[in-house]
Parts: sequence; C-alpha cells; structure tokens
Amino acid sequence: MRDPYVVLGVPRDASDDAIKKAYRRLAKKLHPDIHPGSRSHEQQFKEVAAAYDLLSDPVKRARFDRGEIDAAGSERGFHAHGAGAGARAYQRAGGAFSFDEIIAEILGRGRRESEERLGDQSLSLRLAFLDAVVGGKRRVTLADGRSIDITIPAGIESGQTLRLRGQGPKAPRGVAPGDLYLEIEVDPHAYFQRKEHDIHVELPVTLTEAALGATVKVPTIHGPVALKVPRGSNSGSTLRLKGKGIAASGKTGDQYVKLRIVLPEPPDAELTAFLERWGAKHPYDVRGKLG
Repeated sequence: MRDPYVVLGVPRDASDDAIKKAYRRLAKKLHPDIHPGSRSHEQQFKEVAAAYDLLSDPVKRARFDRGEIDAAGSERGFHAHGAGAGARAYQRAGGAFSFDEIIAEILGRGRRESEERLGDQSLSLRLAFLDAVVGGKRRVTLADGRSIDITIPAGIESGQTLRLRGQGPKAPRGVAPGDLYLEIEVDPHAYFQRKEHDIHVELPVTLTEAALGATVKVPTIHGPVALKVPRGSNSGSTLRLKGKGIAASGKTGDQYVKLRIVLPEPPDAELTAFLERWGAKHPYDVRGKLG
C-alpha cells in the first residue's frame, strides 16, 4: 500500500482536521455508491479509507511516523495477506463517515461539490414517422430496459436530441440523478415524404377518375380526407391540401398530392379495343417539347 500521506494528499505534519477534510473530499469523489460497478473506484476508495484509518488514529500514526508499522498497519517485516486488511479498513473508515453524512454535505448541509449529481446519459431512440411528425405523449422502452412516458415535439427530425431532466441513470439515495439525452432517429414511411413542414405523397388514380374527375380518399398524417380530382387530370399533376402538413414551431405546412394514373391489371380487352379505335382517329403529340 502507498504512503497514507500521499494517498490523502496531505503533508506529514498535517493536522487532524486537515486529514479529516482530505478524507471527506476523496470519499465523496470515489465512494462506490456513486460509481456502481466500478472496481477501480472501489479500490481507490478502500485505499483512501485505509489511509484515513491509520492517520486518524494517533497511536497508529505515531508508530507509522517512527517506522514501526507500514502503511497497511502491519509490523515492519510482516504483511497482511489477501483482501481482509483492505476490507476492514474500508469498513472502519466508512463507518467513521457514513455515506449518508457524505451525501448530506453534497446536498447542501456541507460544502457543495460536483459530486452532488450523477453524470448524464445518452441513448438512441427510434421513432415511427407518424410519431415524429405529429408528436404527442408516448410510452417508450429505452435501450437500457426502462419504460418511460415522454412528450415528443411535433416535427422532430433525425439528429435532434430530447433532453429529459432527472431521467439519467438511477442514483444512490440522496444524490440527484443526471439528465437523459435521447438522440432521435426517425424511420422512413411507406408513402409519406417530408420536406420541412410539408408532406408529399403520390396517389394512384384510375384512368376513369383522371379523365372524368372524381372525389377520392387520400391519406394524410392527420387521417384520411376527401380530395377532388379535377376532370382531365394527368399523371404528375399535383394537388395541395392546405394545412394538412406538420404543425410545429408556430407554422403549419401543407400536403402535396401527386397523381399517378394506373391502368387496370391485367389489361382490359374492351378498354384496349376502344383505345385502338379512338387512338387511330385522335392522335396527339405528348413529346413535342422534348425536341
């Protein structure tokens, strides 16, 4: 074991009060309850506890200063075997200042330090397209197994981050948990596409609906609505549904519906015969502008 004065970071002529303050400072920083599962922090804390156990005892300290015992408290020439000595020092020094006492100092009854709050945590959260563009309250299961209720802002996009205050890793009693940052990934939709606040969708229509006009049902992110297809519409014609886009940041987008004429499958013999007769009598140029 290292020199206890070095471990606590105090000079050899340090007062009892200085030794006590050094121990409190290091204990708050290294206590295993603040770093659950960290073997390195646990070993460092045990070393600090053992150093305090020796230097806080006037008899042991005097004997160590005279060279009669070593840093582990053993007579010179003999050594404690195994982890028992460190464990006993951990228990004795830990009992001198309980973790609750340490946390009391952290939370304001003593000097406030950075250890009063655990660190933050970042996780990825995948959202369905509609959940992201519409927003609202959702219960989600995180990658660490926790299920929490969150509010999804309408229009959130991939790459943005949600901050959830106090939802970080579980903290020991008396220690404030950190924040949870959710890095958003939005899944693509089967037929909706987003462009800023607007939604775009391609809508299949029949030849009859396009030629003669019709009122058809069209999906929107807010649910299906009726859309009037004008008589004589072509594939590629785009119709606007005002206010049916994303409502976010004080702005509401529109939905744009692009028509795509779809012929019957398999081809209808009567329609084919009619078009053969009609086409022979009514030719028209649709590629003239291509040169």
